[in-house]
Amino acid sequence: MGQKVADQIVDMLVNNNVKRIYAVTGDSLNELNDAVRRNGKIKWIHVRHEEVGAYAAAAEAELDGLACCAGSSGPGHVHLINGLYDANRSGVPIIAIASTINTPEFGVDYFQATNTYKLFDDCSVYNEVASTPKQVPRMLQAAIQNAVHKKGVAVFGLPGDVSALPAEESATSMYNFHGDTILRPSDTDIQKFADLVNTHPKISIYCGIGAREAHDDIIKLAALIKAPIGYSFRGKMGMQYDNPYEVGMTGLLGVPSAFHAMHESDVVILLGTDFPYEHFMPVKNKIIQVDEKPERLGRRAKLAMGLSGKITDTITALLPFIQEKEDESFLNAQLEFYDKVKENLDIYVQEKGSENHISPEYVASTINKMANSDTVFTVDTGMCCVWGARYIDATGKRIMLGSFNHGSMANAMPMAIGAQLAYPERQVVAFCGDGGLSMLLGDLATIKQYNLPIKLIVFNNRSLGMVQLEMQVEGLPNNETDMVNPNFEMVAQAMGFKGISVTQPDDLKPALQDAFSHKGPVLVSVFTNPQALAMPPKMEFDQMKGYTLSISKMILSGRMDEVLEMVKTNYKHMKEVF
Repeated sequence: MGQKVADQIVDMLVNNNVKRIYAVTGDSLNELNDAVRRNGKIKWIHVRHEEVGAYAAAAEAELDGLACCAGSSGPGHVHLINGLYDANRSGVPIIAIASTINTPEFGVDYFQATNTYKLFDDCSVYNEVASTPKQVPRMLQAAIQNAVHKKGVAVFGLPGDVSALPAEESATSMYNFHGDTILRPSDTDIQKFADLVNTHPKISIYCGIGAREAHDDIIKLAALIKAPIGYSFRGKMGMQYDNPYEVGMTGLLGVPSAFHAMHESDVVILLGTDFPYEHFMPVKNKIIQVDEKPERLGRRAKLAMGLSGKITDTITALLPFIQEKEDESFLNAQLEFYDKVKENLDIYVQEKGSENHISPEYVASTINKMANSDTVFTVDTGMCCVWGARYIDATGKRIMLGSFNHGSMANAMPMAIGAQLAYPERQVVAFCGDGGLSMLLGDLATIKQYNLPIKLIVFNNRSLGMVQLEMQVEGLPNNETDMVNPNFEMVAQAMGFKGISVTQPDDLKPALQDAFSHKGPVLVSVFTNPQALAMPPKMEFDQMKGYTLSISKMILSGRMDEVLEMVKTNYKHMKEVF
């Protein structure tokens, strides 16, 4: 018997170094599932929810290149959407196989039919359906090339009946052309870049994830022009380590020092960042932006110069034209300010908290000290991102994954699955919010099924902490942000792996030591202070007024105890901001 279309697809995925397909099998996916079984060179990972599969594939793709997830007709497609949106916005290469109803049923409103073109068009760089065997290899090849070179999600629609048909060879090339490409601005623009930097005394540099490969060259540039270096959340792991010029993050999760450095500069150099919050960008100084994707230039701030190029290639070309500055006063002032910010952050670590109100800053700082130098961290959107951003230090080997562009809850645990499968020998630690983990709780069973030694740290504050802060700065009292959680320790045990609850600050270190030394998966539920809120480094007057108003409303409604606890917990944050 000749090769089926499903076998051909699996062979092509294997040839492109895809190691796993994350999916819930069934109906229109069954032929593909069976082809995976027969092939033996690729693994079908049976997740409980397709959203988990998409997030896991996104993590694997960011760590290890091309990855694959799949969803069967109708509901399987819809369940993929959130994870695919995240992956596409993060710029990671994924093949999403959307198996569909059989071709004779197209266009007649058949059971579980979806319009894959409309459904996936906004979260993909390629989106097609193969309706004949002859189309399959060429379409899948095109999908792979688009995913890899455009850095996004390629959706490959596959009718169930087509996957069972005899395969046909393609007449076109089945090889993916990569090669090294040098991409930098012209010599004329490089000279203009250098002239602008050389002319002004106070320069700051702000880096995103696009600058991570240029770490050493950016340090050389900062040394020459005496510039402080700030970074985005995604840029932190690539720029913080071995960096004597770093002044931290800015943005909603950041600290005041990076914000201050950028606003006190004559010139700000943005490197490989598509930082979305324009309110944190300076408006009175000159901004130079360099990005590999020219469509991003100038969409967050007014630019003096917008240059298209890879950061490594651009900075390498720029360095010979830079004149070394002698005055270090601006740099030293920013570094001194950053030292004070770090001292302030450390106060929260020293105050460990109390029973059922453990300081989340203390939890994150303790994990930072105990985790390995090459740990892969995943962080849920919300307050977990704050604690990860402020207290997990880069080493040059550590990696941090999160829903940094899409901002979705519930991503940390699924991303940890993909990270652990991609890097089985490395420690993987997930910072899970109790709200986020609750959304996709069923896939704890996936962790057990494959015995993945993930360490799930649940910041169990019994509330939607970030939403609580959002409501308060808008002048609204907290409402329906509290959560009645299950006993997460017992949930983990019911799933078949180790669960630990921590209610006292002094029990945290022993619990983490126990978890980190355990060979299999562990869930550690830490009862953190629900009133611990982290103010951003910049607050508008309306936000400050709104925060005061919300406190007043809570007092008037009889919630004085809650207000006193909130002020007691966060007065240092207030001092930091105001």
